[in-house]
Amino acid sequence: MNYPEQDEKATLLLVDDDEDFLNVLAIAMEKRGFTVTLAYSSESAFELAKNDPPEFAVVDLKMSGHSGLVLVRQLAALEAGTKIVVLTGYASITTAIEAIKLGATHYLAKPVDADEIVAAFDKNTGNAEVELSSNPLTVNRLEWEHIQRVLAENDGNISATARSLNMHRRTLQRKLGKKPSANPSPIE
Repeated sequence: MNYPEQDEKATLLLVDDDEDFLNVLAIAMEKRGFTVTLAYSSESAFELAKNDPPEFAVVDLKMSGHSGLVLVRQLAALEAGTKIVVLTGYASITTAIEAIKLGATHYLAKPVDADEIVAAFDKNTGNAEVELSSNPLTVNRLEWEHIQRVLAENDGNISATARSLNMHRRTLQRKLGKKPSANPSPIE
């Protein structure tokens, strides 16, 4: 991607509840020619976007309050042309698919740098040369994927997800607090 010209800065909304990460990323993206707006929750990001939909957005998947998937859907509904990259420290095939279905342009696993994000904004097609894994998913990883899919179906609502899974809410919260088991998936 060619960085925006100084006189025609593209608007970029950065959303993450990790303030330190967000502030460092904001500086890096401003150096690449973007006019950056910061939000520390999905709810505050949507309020900012309603007034002035951004051309680009970087959204963390897991935040307190609504998940990044909810925000992706809201941003895509506001302005179909917004290019959205979803970031996560918990890469999941299910959430990657849901993010793309909901309107994200691309999905990246943390740690990530500003150049990778800028390159992801330009991704319009898939890569048929991506390496395929010959190792099956572990049972723990399959459970994690299933929980993430049901959580996405319930718009990030923990209580509704626990009911759908016929699981106690605290048990679900404990499982969500753990990182998924190692997975040879190409997403990670």
